[in-house]
Amino acid sequence: MTTGRVRAQVRSGEPGVVGLVGLEHLGTVDDPPFGTDPAVEAAEGTARRAGPAEGLDSAAKAVLEVVDAAFAAGHHRVEAEVPREQVALRRVLQRAGLRPEGVARGRGRGADGIPVDVLRLARLRDDPPPGTHEAFLAMLDASLPTKRLIVQGLVTDGAGRVLLCELTYKKDWDLVGGVAEPAESPVASLRREVSEELGLELPIGGLVAVDWLPPYKQWTDALLLVFDLGAHPDLIERVTLQPTELRAVHWSTTEEAAGHVAPYVARLLTSVLARDPGGPTLFLEDGLPRKRPGGASA
Repeated sequence: MTTGRVRAQVRSGEPGVVGLVGLEHLGTVDDPPFGTDPAVEAAEGTARRAGPAEGLDSAAKAVLEVVDAAFAAGHHRVEAEVPREQVALRRVLQRAGLRPEGVARGRGRGADGIPVDVLRLARLRDDPPPGTHEAFLAMLDASLPTKRLIVQGLVTDGAGRVLLCELTYKKDWDLVGGVAEPAESPVASLRREVSEELGLELPIGGLVAVDWLPPYKQWTDALLLVFDLGAHPDLIERVTLQPTELRAVHWSTTEEAAGHVAPYVARLLTSVLARDPGGPTLFLEDGLPRKRPGGASA
């Protein structure tokens, strides 16, 4: 299964899976300047609506021939690994229908022999063929950035204190809640987290704040939604804690919380508890209100 220097190599111990090799030259030929010329962008749009082999440059066609031959031979998956910095080669593979699947850190070797990160791309036999609208949408979904969504709840005692969770897996306390699962709505995520962590069902009220969190320690950036869970002065007496995640829960003022929470949580609590309860949803960046032109807070 070869075309020119491109060939498919069966993966040892992985029936039905082949890897593309001999790709090094593809990123240096027939690579159109994506996003630099309106005429090129228009031609790309035509190619997306064309048939599977129409509108492709010779490099992408060379890959597509090997991929089609692999599927005709009974294999169900064709994959390739490309150093992250080889953008032109990645584009060739994507035009042939291979979707990005993730980064393997230090899996490849650069010209100097130093380990480099590689991007893995793959196409399955049942994927829509390149050039179709379905393939274009699937490629966008696989290629565009994703952002982690965190959903938390604000529970108060009705006297100015907020409920904070003392966690088993980190020293900093935090609001009840967690990371939303894929395809899980924010409200469903918070309802699940409250039930798991506190053993309770609490009514989920309005959206109190949206907070963009910049990269922090080993974390990439994320979006945090804080919902109002109401005032429940007797909540601590009613909870059944999830022992694998929570040691205890505490009522805290912002001053008391400062010694127990991460700096960005301290900023969030200060902003949220100082808001007008009947006012609009806050938009925060790293726990602080965004400044509008002229100096006013958003």
